Amino acid sequence: MSGKRKRVVLTIKDKLDIIKKLEDGGSSKQLAVIYGIGETTVRDIRKNKEKIITYASSSDSTSLLAKRKSMKPSMYEELDRAMLEWFNQQRAKGNPISGPICAKRAEFFFYALGMDGDFNPSAGWLTRFKQRHSIREINIRNERLNGDETAVEEFCNNFRDFIEQENLQPEQIYNADETGLFWKCLPSRTSVIKGKCTASGHKSIEERVTVMCCANATGLHKLKLCVVGKAKKPRSFKSTDTSNLPVSYFSQKGAWMDLSIFRQWFDKIFVPQVREYLRSKGLQEKAVLLLDNSPTHPNENVLRSDDGQIFAKYLPPNVSSLIQPSDQGVMATMKRNYRAGLLQNNLEEGNDLKSFWKKLTLLDALYEVAMAWNLVKPVTISRAWKKILPTIEEKECLEFDKEDTSVATVATILQHTKGLENVTTENIEKWLEVDSTEPGYEVLTDSEIIRRAQGQTDESSENEEEEIELIPEKHINHAAALQWTENLLDYLEQQGDMILPDRLVIRKLRATIRNKQKMTNANQ
Repeated sequence: MSGKRKRVVLTIKDKLDIIKKLEDGGSSKQLAVIYGIGETTVRDIRKNKEKIITYASSSDSTSLLAKRKSMKPSMYEELDRAMLEWFNQQRAKGNPISGPICAKRAEFFFYALGMDGDFNPSAGWLTRFKQRHSIREINIRNERLNGDETAVEEFCNNFRDFIEQENLQPEQIYNADETGLFWKCLPSRTSVIKGKCTASGHKSIEERVTVMCCANATGLHKLKLCVVGKAKKPRSFKSTDTSNLPVSYFSQKGAWMDLSIFRQWFDKIFVPQVREYLRSKGLQEKAVLLLDNSPTHPNENVLRSDDGQIFAKYLPPNVSSLIQPSDQGVMATMKRNYRAGLLQNNLEEGNDLKSFWKKLTLLDALYEVAMAWNLVKPVTISRAWKKILPTIEEKECLEFDKEDTSVATVATILQHTKGLENVTTENIEKWLEVDSTEPGYEVLTDSEIIRRAQGQTDESSENEEEEIELIPEKHINHAAALQWTENLLDYLEQQGDMILPDRLVIRKLRATIRNKQKMTNANQ
């Protein structure tokens, strides 16, 4: 007679590991044997996957997750949700936080939420709050983000020791960060192009996306931009397969980065592409991703490859704005390139600005911002790491550094743009910087935090129809594509002013389509 199986209580980290193995095709039966639990327990973990990941993503300490065995809720669940949302936002901004500040804010939310009874935000309550959410340390020094030079030096020294211990080369050290982009924002001489965003600061949320840049410390490996838009299938995409876009596209109702999207990006895009790059360079498939404390960045324990060789590490909240590489001119350069590219396209097409603006689609913007990212030079990226890794500039930044897109460059283009010939240098600068402080995550007011804690949603967001293509997708076969290509080639060859490379590109495209057609016919 077999003995009764010993009861095993899994930690949150164990459950995360099981979820990863299930996602990679592991069977419930095998995992039950490995972890000494019943298959029913494995199925329950699968069922509660999102709840477990959300809990772990919002936690602050990997070590505490490895010890914690339950997600025991607070007796004041709404208050707990409000406080966690508020705390994460304050930490992301680097605002001073202390025990007394948290106690005062908790008391405010308790009464604002209309909760019954008396509430005493004691030291015991604060300790339990930290334990529930695996928060290591609640205090952030009183120095603001933009003034803690001592903390910068301390982190940089510790980080250099860390990469030496881990034996990491600059090629294996990455940084990623998000920013908001007003993709349909065009300059104006004085105020606005009606209803839209211009240098004067008017913004249309319908024309905002979140863009995330990611590259290694040498600047030689730039991953495709990650873009978060509002709609799953914007009208302009038509029959375009999102996997064929020049960016990694995700959707979220407010066009914000969130924990779920970031985790998908890390697991499905970052890890595979980093492995491939390091393999091509003959380097060990090991890398670290340096991140700030955005509320949309999950806990380090969630951002880790199966073998633990590719993982995330966080900047302290009080140093991020001073030393985060993406913030040291990298994203700003990408945005300047994007806006200069829009103006150049308008100039080349010979449109007036109003017509160009009306025709500009999100799909156009994605191609343009991908080009803008490609134009960011490796030296611009590697130079942004000089505060953290000063030796990189000496080794990697020897290439000729041509000036990035400047106000003067944009001014030259505008001189030939009808209606904008006299835009001032000041207005150009404002336009180029219009979304420089736009975060990639949603910043909630106290009222919005309270509504969210109570489970209320924004009615306008709920009732808003998703922007999708309503007409049936049109399938284009190889024969039709080949005929259009032949016609285009005939046209180009009749034009005396068309240069040879243009015709060669179309001829290469024609050959590609012919090969596809042959392969299709052979398989039929």
